Amino acid sequence: MKMVNITLDGNHIEVPAGTTIYESAKQVHIDIPALCYMDLKDLNIRNRPGGCRICVVEVEGRRNLAPSCSTAVEEGMVVKTNSVRVINARRTVMELILSDHPKDCLTCAKSGQCDLQQMAIRLGIRDIPGQEYAEMSTYRLDTSPSIIRELDKCIMCRRCETMCNDFQTVGALHAINRGFYAVVAPAFEMNLEHSPCTYCGQCVAVCPTGALTEVDHTGKVIAALNDPAKTVVVQTAPAVRAALGEEFGMKPGTLVTGKMVTALRHLGFNYVFDTDFAADLTIMEEGTEFLGRLTRFLDGDTEVQMPILTSCCPGWVNFFEHHFPELKDIPSTARSPQQMFGSVAKSYFAEKIGVERKDMVVVSIMPCLAKKYECQREEFMVDGVPDVDISISTRELAHLIKQANLDLVEMTDGDFDLPLGESTGAGVIFGTTGGVIEAATRTAYEIYTGKTLEKIDFEQLRGMDGLRSATVDFGGQEIRIGIAHGLGNARKLLEEIKSGKSQYHAIEIMACPGGCIGGGGQPLHHGDASILQARAKAIYEEDRNKKIRKSHENPFIQQLYADYLGEPFSEKAHALLHTHYFDRRKRVFQI
Repeated sequence: MKMVNITLDGNHIEVPAGTTIYESAKQVHIDIPALCYMDLKDLNIRNRPGGCRICVVEVEGRRNLAPSCSTAVEEGMVVKTNSVRVINARRTVMELILSDHPKDCLTCAKSGQCDLQQMAIRLGIRDIPGQEYAEMSTYRLDTSPSIIRELDKCIMCRRCETMCNDFQTVGALHAINRGFYAVVAPAFEMNLEHSPCTYCGQCVAVCPTGALTEVDHTGKVIAALNDPAKTVVVQTAPAVRAALGEEFGMKPGTLVTGKMVTALRHLGFNYVFDTDFAADLTIMEEGTEFLGRLTRFLDGDTEVQMPILTSCCPGWVNFFEHHFPELKDIPSTARSPQQMFGSVAKSYFAEKIGVERKDMVVVSIMPCLAKKYECQREEFMVDGVPDVDISISTRELAHLIKQANLDLVEMTDGDFDLPLGESTGAGVIFGTTGGVIEAATRTAYEIYTGKTLEKIDFEQLRGMDGLRSATVDFGGQEIRIGIAHGLGNARKLLEEIKSGKSQYHAIEIMACPGGCIGGGGQPLHHGDASILQARAKAIYEEDRNKKIRKSHENPFIQQLYADYLGEPFSEKAHALLHTHYFDRRKRVFQI
């Protein structure tokens, strides 16, 4: 590797050729301020357009200041990152950005976590010269079921565009217009709901301002809890317990399952249940469907749709409905755990406690913003009443706990209510990439072979690589499995299926990096893979500590089938726990 020598603020350093000035500065612990820059090395995503010009530096021999994030070092280069000229330029740039930015910081959803706000503090901006004469650009508010866009707050950093197009390959966001009116927005139609947006929320996770935020449903939750006529039930997804503690100063990967249960009781929920129960239920239905297809396939049935694709991630479901609707008969028809839970809660459980469906409110706490959209889909309603009424993110739950003046750190551990709160380790690992297919494998192996699975952990299905493959031996029958997280990686597998080149029997796909642990509604991780790995480690730790680790051994799942559903994939189970998909291609444009 070729090395070059440079001088940076008087420090003589040697760095690899091609390294940017910004990256070189970090070697000598110089933190150059930047707004548009984003380097998610572990996701192979970089955003360094040099557009905001906050990161400018002075390079000896050059007339103009250079954006450090996009300027590569050269042999003998002499750089100043803190000259008076540089400081004045940064302040001027910041003043110009703020001159066209709303001043509603006190009520902005991103207040306290806004990079623009923090940068203004760092650069010591106290007033904006000429503010009274400045023309403010104004755009209408764009509200979708999951995400709110306030283009007035867009600073053209283009981080969201990078995530949407480069990592997810969704193509919902593009830079439009020029000069003063340049913004990042859906092409053709200035509306997310009529774009190919999957609501995965990765744009929200990287937006440095309040230009992209989730639709806040905490007010609806508070209203439901204060309605004496309603029985309010809450379910919590597996990934939430591995990340919620971060919002209260705990280390990433700290499990707060019991503390979270206690906090939810203090908030006033009538029943606190676990989405992991529904994850076990998903395995029973999806596993049965897989084995049915596999048996037909091995018997030579050329009409059977293989490989089967998991269907528990709504961001992924939105993606194939928009981009690959011709493959909509291939994914499993099993609903997601969120929707299975809502359906069972408002039928089986409501009957057990003598509550009318209309008088029960089901709240879900999810790491995902696409869940907000999913629970509003018409196919998940009965007579206009949704199976899941409200879905809030991990961040929203943290806000509720803080508003209630509760200290999560000091909470004692509580237990989920029964029967919809009992789960297995297989249900827990749904929260990380590879977990759904591993959970399915534990059950499918025993049903297919009739033998007890001695080695529970399928290490070959785990990891953080965006695309993975593994082979599992089902008693002499090799089952080929594909795994993808990130929709850009999913696209590659779907293209293989379309071309007839796929060799897999089953494929798991998750929209977000790391799976649900990196969901758009989780505490912000800024692309730090160590945080995602810590959350995944916590998920597997809870799995190991469970008394039961196979979904089909959950006694309350067995009771549900015995008392209510009959058997997996029965007519009643299919009506309550399965769905169908739609062709939404008419809204999609090519990227």
